[in-house]
Amino acid sequence: MEKNRGNERYCKVQEYDTDEFNQLGAVPVYYIILIQGGGAVNVDFNEYLFDGIIAIFTTPYQVVHFTSKPKLRLRVLQFHGDFYCIEFHKKEVACNGLLFNNIYERPLIDLEKASYIEINANMDKLDKESGRRNSYSIAIVRAYLQLILAICSKIKSANGSVGDAGKAPHPIMEFKSLLESHFNKERQPAFYASRIGLSPNAFSKKCQLYFHKSPSALIQERVILEAKKLIHLSYKSMKEVATLLHFDDENYFSRYFKKHTGVTPTKFREEVGISIVADLSR
Repeated sequence: MEKNRGNERYCKVQEYDTDEFNQLGAVPVYYIILIQGGGAVNVDFNEYLFDGIIAIFTTPYQVVHFTSKPKLRLRVLQFHGDFYCIEFHKKEVACNGLLFNNIYERPLIDLEKASYIEINANMDKLDKESGRRNSYSIAIVRAYLQLILAICSKIKSANGSVGDAGKAPHPIMEFKSLLESHFNKERQPAFYASRIGLSPNAFSKKCQLYFHKSPSALIQERVILEAKKLIHLSYKSMKEVATLLHFDDENYFSRYFKKHTGVTPTKFREEVGISIVADLSR
């Protein structure tokens, strides 16, 4: 697998307005997007409203589209998985499953002014160092990126999440456990509704209330998340991935994956790469 193919496989900070950013489309990098103001953003066709200062976190080939009017200014830190592997560094930062790759949570956090200033200051330092490209500067850029991720992870962790301890668990939270156990084979909302003891209509309303997504969307996202993991974190062939995910054949899996990501599984692997984690598991 080819590594470090130019800027897209490095780490950099860029400025956009929301209209300019919308023109970029889905790309094979991770984004940390800082924004001030009020409006709405669609991530994988799920709409999230915001007001104030926020940071948004997206993964490779997630579709991000702002519908805010008038235009807002964005500061965007992007990095490729070849430059910084969130799976490999999960012990240091714990951002995987917290900031990124969490289908049950909003992909954004609210920031206090002080946190915004701190993150922005570290982005300034990262940006200054990123143009030098010697081995020392690359190490410094990676350290600043890790610091920014650690700050954001601390904020997200402090803010809590859906179904956190301290509140009586709602029955709909059982859906998370059921989905994690059965998404591989059970992809109809009716299965989960019956297991929870709700009618399909009540189940759908509860999912929208607690997760801001339909049951079908959550099931699809969980399948796609697992597919991305298998493609990115292993050397398994696409046929093997399709079999593990209980698709009838490789072609059907490829069509399903492209429908929800915009790219084929093969294209995803070519652009996102195979993680160093895959080598560790050999």
